[in-house]
Amino acid sequence: MAKPQYHVFICTNQRPAGNPRGSCAERGSLEVWQKFADILNQTQMFEKVLVTGVRSCLGPCQAGPIVVVYPDAVWYKMVTVNDVEEIFESHFKNGKPVERLILPDAMFG
Repeated sequence: MAKPQYHVFICTNQRPAGNPRGSCAERGSLEVWQKFADILNQTQMFEKVLVTGVRSCLGPCQAGPIVVVYPDAVWYKMVTVNDVEEIFESHFKNGKPVERLILPDAMFG
């Protein structure tokens, strides 16, 4: 297998019920991860995209589910299963991040 061009990290952290920060998993990140895996299998883009679910928190929980794409250092916010195909088409196939999903730097503060 060749080194993939993109490495995708999807926060799948699950906090206990009632935690004030919430978690990406309770906002649907496991379904988002599954959709990434499904589209990766459909498109056979294995030499271009590697998808990894991350069990530890990526930080900006209030904007989850969080998806991070390296080496571009693009952080996507509030990603739903309906956004995944657009990320594949725009970002991975055409090299253009999906602007409406980009996490603003201010959300790290």
